[in-house]
Amino acid sequence: MRLSGKHIVLGLTGSIAAYKAAYLLRGLVKEGAEVQVVMTPSAKEFITPVTMSALSGKPVASEFFSANDGSWYSHVDMGQWADLLLIAPATASTIGKMAHGICDNLLLTTYMSAKCPVMIAPAMDLDMFNHPSTLANLEKLRSYGNLILEPGEGELASGLYGKGRMEEPENIVEEVVRFFSQKKKLLNKHFLVTAGPTYEKIDPVRFIGNYSSGKMGYAIANELACEGANVTIVSGPVQIQNSNPEITVIPVESASEMYEHCLRIFPETDGAVMCAAVADFTPEHYSEQKVKRQKDNLKLNLKPTTDIAAALGQLKTEKQLLVGFALETNNELVNAFLKLSKKNLDFVVLNSMNVKGAGFIVDTNEITIIGRDNNPTFFELKSKAEVAKDIVIRIISEMEKKYGFQE
Repeated sequence: MRLSGKHIVLGLTGSIAAYKAAYLLRGLVKEGAEVQVVMTPSAKEFITPVTMSALSGKPVASEFFSANDGSWYSHVDMGQWADLLLIAPATASTIGKMAHGICDNLLLTTYMSAKCPVMIAPAMDLDMFNHPSTLANLEKLRSYGNLILEPGEGELASGLYGKGRMEEPENIVEEVVRFFSQKKKLLNKHFLVTAGPTYEKIDPVRFIGNYSSGKMGYAIANELACEGANVTIVSGPVQIQNSNPEITVIPVESASEMYEHCLRIFPETDGAVMCAAVADFTPEHYSEQKVKRQKDNLKLNLKPTTDIAAALGQLKTEKQLLVGFALETNNELVNAFLKLSKKNLDFVVLNSMNVKGAGFIVDTNEITIIGRDNNPTFFELKSKAEVAKDIVIRIISEMEKKYGFQE
């Protein structure tokens, strides 16, 4: 039995596809998994707790408290007990609540407390699945490190044909088996990742900054963690909440703060990914009081910040990996290769501001990876979560090739 000894919390939400959960549960149990079913109140309108309890051999959890004896289900205990939280089917409503931290039922509080990986199988009508809010919520969940099982295309409950069918139970079981059987290639490795912008203060209310959202850096950190690494993110000001226990976030504001933390952390790591959009210049003088509008032009003298990637490149040992990013607007490949050699990087990830859908704020990116052989590898436009996978695959390859890294 391929899932023997594994603890799985199976979450059901209010979708017509809930009937498939019975087959999914039976498949997981057949493979040896111990499964605790958690149902939302609306899920019980589509399939009964009696059915799921009979198949799992455990009482179904749905309400926080028992109406009969006052006993209660601890979402914290379930979240810590589980090796995997599998939500199948996941409705648009539940996906939206998960993305925005809304906890109004036992399943959602279990999700927020879970210390284990989370796998989500969406199920809804094609228009709901393709709605920008649903796609954005799924991308946000990916950025948290959650695994999304893409729905299939076919005839839907509405009578329409399109994408939105929950993945078939037997395929989900195989995905779960594959997840537990894959060997994590970065176990016991420690990586430093920088993410987001830096803010260089002019006065108490103004700063020099940029449009970086931090999405790319956090996606890379999550992918490194999925491969077993312990990750430290030194993060500029972002709106991203980290929920991965393998990731430690150190919040900073300025380039000098980021430099100090990176200089301290890097010697203890196996590698670093310099994804932050660090300011190249900072004001020479900081005004303790708000600078008032005047008739004359305001002259702001700027001085260069410390080049963090270059500083780490000087410290790098032969057993460490250093990855840089280059956001360019012209002479892109030439400028990226110059950065590679000048800063002693192992490879550089090139972003172009000339590509629609790439760069700051957006959820997608198009990159080119340039190594020391100056042989660029081009990648198509895709979600930042998928881009992070490409980058981490290259990191693993470089560690194996250049440093004798063993899985």
